[in-house]
Amino acid sequence: MKSYGELLSVINDKEHADMIVIEGVVGVGKSSLMRHIQKLGYETFEEPVFDNPILEKFYYDRKRYSFPLQIFFLNKRFKHIKEASKIEKAVLDRSIYGDAIFAKLLHLNGEMEDEEYSTYEELLENMLEHVVPPKLMIYLEVSVDEAIRRIRKRGLDFEQIVEREYWQNLNDQYSSFFNQYSISPILKINVDNLDFEKRPEDLTYVLDLISKKLEELGV
Repeated sequence: MKSYGELLSVINDKEHADMIVIEGVVGVGKSSLMRHIQKLGYETFEEPVFDNPILEKFYYDRKRYSFPLQIFFLNKRFKHIKEASKIEKAVLDRSIYGDAIFAKLLHLNGEMEDEEYSTYEELLENMLEHVVPPKLMIYLEVSVDEAIRRIRKRGLDFEQIVEREYWQNLNDQYSSFFNQYSISPILKINVDNLDFEKRPEDLTYVLDLISKKLEELGV
């Protein structure tokens, strides 16, 4: 099993696409922030969650559906990256760059077989060789307890059955990934005490951070 840094090393980081990627654990607020960035003239590429025929089945039987789910996401994310790379000012809710986070977690949990993960990893690397990193990666950090609170609040039935240990391990994998991420500029924002849907001042604060970062980068 390769490290996140080794997987990302196949990407050509000498140039960057005109896109912003928003990453973070389930329920952290990626889609909400993406819609606000859209108002700044960015075209959105939303994560395929609600039109996903496998996702709900996965939560009820992770071992059975982990591999097909990851292949489904990988295929869709590769398509999104190819489309987003052709336009100016794209924003993505998750992307192929961090796709290995969930797959590695499932493999470590024993919910994806060695042969399945090996196939997945090889396919991911083949795809990553054909992409360039974004001009800015935004990582929304959150504590496990706050993430679970938000997941419960949004009320998707299949997410409510997941044990706390899974969310804890997922958060750990996100931390590990972004400790090794170096292919593009990154902006980390802790959102434990932010609600940019209900508090305009929080939204202003986050958008200001993003604008200043882009200004600093000259993009």
